[in-house]
Amino acid sequence: MGTLRTLMSDAMQLRRFSSKTQQAYLSAVAGLAKHYRQSPDHLTPAQVRDYLLHLTVERGLSWSSCNVAVSAFRFFYVEVLGRDRAELPIPPRQKPSKLPEILSRQELERLFACAPAPKHRALLRTTYAAGLRVSEVVRLRVSDLDSERMLIRVEQGKGMKDRYTLLSPQLLEELRLYWRLYRPPLWLFPSTDPERQLHIGRAQKVYYQAKARAGITKGGGIHTLRHCFATHLLEAGVDLRTIQSLMGHTSITTTMRYLQVRRQPLDSRRQLMDLLASPESGVPGFVGAPEHATRAATTGGSDRLTAAAEV
Repeated sequence: MGTLRTLMSDAMQLRRFSSKTQQAYLSAVAGLAKHYRQSPDHLTPAQVRDYLLHLTVERGLSWSSCNVAVSAFRFFYVEVLGRDRAELPIPPRQKPSKLPEILSRQELERLFACAPAPKHRALLRTTYAAGLRVSEVVRLRVSDLDSERMLIRVEQGKGMKDRYTLLSPQLLEELRLYWRLYRPPLWLFPSTDPERQLHIGRAQKVYYQAKARAGITKGGGIHTLRHCFATHLLEAGVDLRTIQSLMGHTSITTTMRYLQVRRQPLDSRRQLMDLLASPESGVPGFVGAPEHATRAATTGGSDRLTAAAEV
């Protein structure tokens, strides 16, 4: 598959696919060729469908893994080989609708307190307080922190997009303490080699270790912290458009899913049963509109953490 691999790789680079996507697509097509021990351009549509059935039923792969394979095969046969899309009639796969589990503020404090080192605590706090993906937090540079404008620059996040997100006063103080202890020269969270950024797998492991020590069982991986960021902002009264911008979502529909997991804004003096009719009076009790929190906003000049840490 040497020549085909090169053609596919070139086609993905022309479309500026991320390196992670390129690797996943190439691996999926290589797996197809290995399964039949044939070059993938010689396989029939029926063989491709049977292989997808094999991945789903016999190997029991998750929806996301199978969906990557479907996308890879469509790209290879339609975009690289130039075949008609109708020649590869792969039925659409409905994405399962799952809502994230959200950690409370008390659980988050326990999680951060159980981080094994100041560097790991700063990593987890930054991921949560800025609403970052794990791939974004490990790529942060010291120069991306603007302590005057209280913003963090996220360079080339998902979809190859730049954006700015929040740098809270508490997080800034945490990062100043961390900087004094470690003095990272380039990457905010370097690996053991200061010239290299922390590996994503290592960041995930730090999260799982802290989570186990804190005795927290709900939620998934470190991406849970990003979900918590969006949900807690929504509960604080920040509008959806602002959260969409901070999260880097292309569509506000993606942001709107957090409406389903936020804590319902009921009056703190009333419990759920209070909304029912009183047996004595027969009068239904409905609470009024919730109080709205002040909307977050950040503007101003520029500065860097390296200078701010000396203050």
